[in-house]
Amino acid sequence: MATSPTDTVYRSDCPSRPILDQIADKWSMMVMAVLEEPTRFNEIKRRLEGVTQRVLTQTLRRLERNGMVARRVLPTSPVGVEYSLTPLGASLREPFGRLYDWTVNHAEEIRTHQRDYDQRTRI
Repeated sequence: MATSPTDTVYRSDCPSRPILDQIADKWSMMVMAVLEEPTRFNEIKRRLEGVTQRVLTQTLRRLERNGMVARRVLPTSPVGVEYSLTPLGASLREPFGRLYDWTVNHAEEIRTHQRDYDQRTRI
């Protein structure tokens, strides 16, 4: 039996799964949204309320490893680090932007469904 390309999307060994896990998480998406221009680590941290230094460091390393973000050491004292989107990372701005817009446009409807569900399922 022949399989179509869509048959492998949900398989546990599909190569897209770890990539989606790494770039579609909350902090990765927010970091990439903040990087409209080259930005220093501490500025990214200030703009992402609630992110810890450890989580931000891990997120930036993962994005750099995947080719989405470039890291540049600045010749300052003390040494500074600046991050920017690569062309590959920048190519996600449009789909992430659409996802963000969808989220904003449907947030109240989703909250209503959550409240209704929570009221129905209280024990």
